[in-house]
Amino acid sequence: MEEALFVARLGREVGQTDFVKLEVIPDPNYLFPDGAATLEAARLLVEDGFKVLPYIHADPTLAKNLEEAGCVTVMPLGSAIGSGQGIHTSEEIKIIIEQANVPVVVDAGLAVPSDAAQALEMGASAVLVNTAIAQAQDPALMGAAFKAGVEAGRKAFLAGRIGIRREAIASSPVTDVPNPVPASS
Repeated sequence: MEEALFVARLGREVGQTDFVKLEVIPDPNYLFPDGAATLEAARLLVEDGFKVLPYIHADPTLAKNLEEAGCVTVMPLGSAIGSGQGIHTSEEIKIIIEQANVPVVVDAGLAVPSDAAQALEMGASAVLVNTAIAQAQDPALMGAAFKAGVEAGRKAFLAGRIGIRREAIASSPVTDVPNPVPASS
C-alpha cells in the first residue's frame, strides 16, 4: 500500500494528473487486489485530493465502501489480470452496477470483444482492456474489434433486453394475423 501512495504522489509532483488508478496487489502470482488495503489507500488518496479509480475484486460491499470513501469510479475485475478467461464475476458486477452512483469500469481478464459487449450489456460504463489487444496477432484489428464490441454492448443495454423466462413464449403473433391458415385436424 505504501508503494501505491508513493507512486501516486510522485506522479502528481512531476506534473501529471490527480487521477490515479489504484492497484494494491500483494500477490505476484495471481495479481488479485487486496480489498482492505485498497480501501485504506483510497481513503488516504481522496483526503490528499486525488481522484481515485480503484481496481478491486467484484465485491459489492467493497465497491460501495470505496464509493462512500470518495472514489470517482470502481473497477471490478472480470477475472485475473491477463488471464484471458473472460468475465467470471458477472453476477457480482451486476450488483455493483445496480448499487453504484459512480461509473463502473470492468477491468482485467477480458479476452475477446464479446467480453466487452457482455460488460456493457450489463450496464458497465466502460471496460479497461490491455493484454487482449497488446498480445493479439494483429493488435490494431483487435482494438477495432473491441471498439465494435463496446458499441454493440452499449446499444444492447440502451435497447433493453427481453426478460429471462423458464418457459417458452411464442414470438410470432397469434391474433390479428391476416388470412390465417386453419390448423389441420
